[in-house]
Amino acid sequence: MREAPSAIQGKPTQADDDARPSLVQRRKEALRSDIAREAVRLFATQGVTGTTGEQIAQAVGISARTLWRHFPTKESCVLPLLSAGLDLAVDRLRHWPPETRLLDFFAESCQEGGLPPGDPVILDLIRMTSTDPALRSVWLQAHDDALPVLAKLLARRSGGDVDDLRVKVHAATINGALRAAAEDFARRFADDPEAADSEIATCILAALRAASEGLPY
Repeated sequence: MREAPSAIQGKPTQADDDARPSLVQRRKEALRSDIAREAVRLFATQGVTGTTGEQIAQAVGISARTLWRHFPTKESCVLPLLSAGLDLAVDRLRHWPPETRLLDFFAESCQEGGLPPGDPVILDLIRMTSTDPALRSVWLQAHDDALPVLAKLLARRSGGDVDDLRVKVHAATINGALRAAAEDFARRFADDPEAADSEIATCILAALRAASEGLPY
């Protein structure tokens, strides 16, 4: 938890400085986001196979060498966009009160504007992951990266162990529900580009509700 600024000095404490991303980190994240968006634009207009890493770098205004320092492959350039929604969901779960059910917590979060508006660029990208195997791998990697983070949050909440099978299954269930909800909303948005942002919340809640009901077999 971040500490409050010092009342005596009127300046941020060292804890604040440590918790806040540095200027270098913010610039790095901004560049990675620019690369991701240009990659999606090029993938959408000329196809993944027809796009090179050099073209992505040129579109951003950087050298190919700089691009490869940030991403190992041209397809992995889109990882920051695919991770964005998961990062937000994980951040929201850090504030999940122990006495509140998951569905109730997400419903309240959605009502409070806890979800970002639907980004057409990200939705286009998610749809592309269903047809391009390399992009699909990046999409699954984003969720695989989030899995241990979710397990750690659930273990802390339950007082259990992060290596407990039950904790792992619950983390995988939430992870899978979030992925299915994102894919469902992306599909709906393709059919209806005017779909309201509230549909994101509808998809997430429907997926989590299905997960909470357990297997019907």
